[in-house]
Amino acid sequence: MDMKLEVVVLPVSDVDRAKAFYTRLGWREDADFPGRDGFRVIQLTPPGSAASVIFGAKVSGARPGSAQGLHLVVSDVEKARAELVERGIEVSEVFHDADGVFHHADGEKDVTGPDPERRSYSSFARFSDPDGNEWVLQEITTRLPGR
Repeated sequence: MDMKLEVVVLPVSDVDRAKAFYTRLGWREDADFPGRDGFRVIQLTPPGSAASVIFGAKVSGARPGSAQGLHLVVSDVEKARAELVERGIEVSEVFHDADGVFHHADGEKDVTGPDPERRSYSSFARFSDPDGNEWVLQEITTRLPGR
């Protein structure tokens, strides 16, 4: 049976501020549904993605900003970073991991600049939403076998 990840729920403290941030990224607004008693659900989708994010009022019990390491796959991390910066988003410099495996959560092995060999899966940049939910741009140019 196929199981497809289609929605990630983000914990946010200010729904309208989060909506403004994600629409500034250029993400498509799929829904903004108000409910009873202050309940509200917003769904947005990154360009080219089959998966969306949902956030809102009374949607998640998680601490706002606690989502970490959410990956957005791009074909050119430097170009993607530049586009976000043009949209007014604060994005880290492009980096790679010193061990060449995968970035560490604490950034302790981050080395400035893309992977020297420009290997697929090995170059990254980070940014966060206003609550601190962390996103990672990951450059993938050639998929591993079976992907």
